[in-house]
Amino acid sequence: MSIQLNVKEMTCAHCVKHVTEALTAVAGVESVDVNLEAGKVSVKGNADSQALINALDEAGYPANVAHDGKTTCCGGCGG
Repeated sequence: MSIQLNVKEMTCAHCVKHVTEALTAVAGVESVDVNLEAGKVSVKGNADSQALINALDEAGYPANVAHDGKTTCCGGCGG
């Protein structure tokens, strides 16, 4: 399973490192692919989307789940 996230406030390679570390610490995450320029992150594995968002919020990077190119308010709608 892959979850696409929109992540705000990533501005440099240091941010990419922090985002990657925050997400890989979440149970069920197998891999993380960060696109700094687009502000997008792809997470592969069985992690809960809300757990991913919470981990990023705690790290200082507001995020939400992207579905079909659209942004949801919280990632919990499944849409």
